[in-house]
Amino acid sequence: MIDNIKAAEDSFRELIFKAREIVANGVTLPEFGVEIPGDKSHGDFATNAALCSSKALKMPPRKIAEEILSKIDFSGTCFSHAEIAGPGFINVFLADSWFGDTVKSIIEADENYGRTNHGAGKSRLVEFVSANPTGPMHIGNARGGALGDVIAESLDWAGYKTEREFYVNDAGQQVIKFGASLGARYLQVCSEAGKKIAAQFPDTENFAQKIYDDIENFPMSEGLYLGTDILIHAKNYYDTFGEILKDETDEKRNETLADYALPININGLERDLKRYGITYDNWFKESTLHNSGAVDEIIKKLKESGYTYEADGAIWLRTTEFGDEKDRVLVRANGVPTYVVPDIAYHYDKLVKRGFDKAVDILGADHHGYIMRIKAALSALGVDPDRLDIVIMQMVMLVRNGEAVKLSKRSGKAITLNTLLDEIPIDAARFFFNLREPNSHFEMDLDLAVEESSKNPVYYVEYAHARICSIIRNLAQDGLSPDVNADLSLLVTPEEKNLISNEALLPQTIIQAAEEYNPSLLTRYATETASAFHKFYDKCRIKGEEQALATARLTLCLSVKITLRNTLKILGIKAPEKM
Repeated sequence: MIDNIKAAEDSFRELIFKAREIVANGVTLPEFGVEIPGDKSHGDFATNAALCSSKALKMPPRKIAEEILSKIDFSGTCFSHAEIAGPGFINVFLADSWFGDTVKSIIEADENYGRTNHGAGKSRLVEFVSANPTGPMHIGNARGGALGDVIAESLDWAGYKTEREFYVNDAGQQVIKFGASLGARYLQVCSEAGKKIAAQFPDTENFAQKIYDDIENFPMSEGLYLGTDILIHAKNYYDTFGEILKDETDEKRNETLADYALPININGLERDLKRYGITYDNWFKESTLHNSGAVDEIIKKLKESGYTYEADGAIWLRTTEFGDEKDRVLVRANGVPTYVVPDIAYHYDKLVKRGFDKAVDILGADHHGYIMRIKAALSALGVDPDRLDIVIMQMVMLVRNGEAVKLSKRSGKAITLNTLLDEIPIDAARFFFNLREPNSHFEMDLDLAVEESSKNPVYYVEYAHARICSIIRNLAQDGLSPDVNADLSLLVTPEEKNLISNEALLPQTIIQAAEEYNPSLLTRYATETASAFHKFYDKCRIKGEEQALATARLTLCLSVKITLRNTLKILGIKAPEKM
């Protein structure tokens, strides 16, 4: 739970606050800010305390700054001195001892370095991917998986009790459409033409592709799923059970085939996500909401809320009362609930029945209108809508040789998560998908993702970790090892101090990434830390230096190794010891 930067910032803020109160002599003053300057020559922390007090104290800011500093004794603190800059900023500099103490604390915290109790054990349920189980995961799900998993992990490291959840849409119109698609393909497989092609192409995938390509003889009605995966399911069912469904009613045939294929698809989703490094705490099925009566219960509760009305035979929810652009239908005139009702029941289950302090949903950019509907429904149910946080994710464009990779409609196959991971390393996929803020468009360069050079950011970071491991191994052969009790006050060069300052930012970076739901802060941090290490190692020799200095620098290397390893762990990326 070490956070030396936060501790130093709090200490500086307290010193300034007490000194300014003395200068104010009872005058009420506005709040002041403390920040970390981008240019280290301007100090390690800076405050505008003097500037924002000028009007109330009727004094020039520089004069106030001088008065404040005259009331501060930096002896016994983690600071060496302070300076007044510009119109009255106060810049403070950390003492050399702080840098050595930080290296030591990182090593002592080891695998827990970066963890804090910022979240104070409050609960968060992160729901992400939730791909439609009627088909394989596409490239959008790949980005959502990387984003959601790192958001959940950063929340955990920031001290929140966090769970990951996949919402399985195994009920409703998409499942009916899935069954109808399977039923249509199954009848084609059972046909004489289908059997003839099966005899010519015994391999299921080749058979499926052949049927798919022959649109004239094997047409599909508009609105059905057309992927070859539908054909593969139908053929596999036929190979196992034969023509037992051929003479059944359409409803019976479609339902039986959907019941057969859905579990296979769901298992496939779980398998593929594990390959991607994602394991969920819960797989929550939409069907449980229908079977348990939760959907009917939520309709009843919304009626009791006073925010529903009937019109044109349907039941409507007054979502305009909560800022929506128009009211929404809850139950159609035919008595069938709209798709949003089980979603309302699902979020009510998360926040009320299971009692999570907050629910976090990772959704695609096409869900903007959906957000207001769910939040309005929660408000109508008496649930604080701010307990639901929605992270909107933009789509990704894959680029190869400088050109966009086109999806193949003829083959019936989109770029799926599995096909992507067959082309690029898992680490590269997870790192690249988190290079930008979730709501930003992103082009993934497939050539760069496999390139083993400093241009590839994930390779650059992993190489820094491997390089440190190599340094420690090689110097061990010369009898030199890291020592947490070494004289770390010898780490005084600008490169050493900059590297240590960067390491110290990890806990606050994790907290910021967790609170803003922005994993790109962590990929940027990892890259900046690797860069700071390379600059340090290029300027500061270890081998050949006097033993005390060499040991101190090697110990610094160990702390950087820990920092990079923990950052990569949050990102779900391996920290290689050799490359």
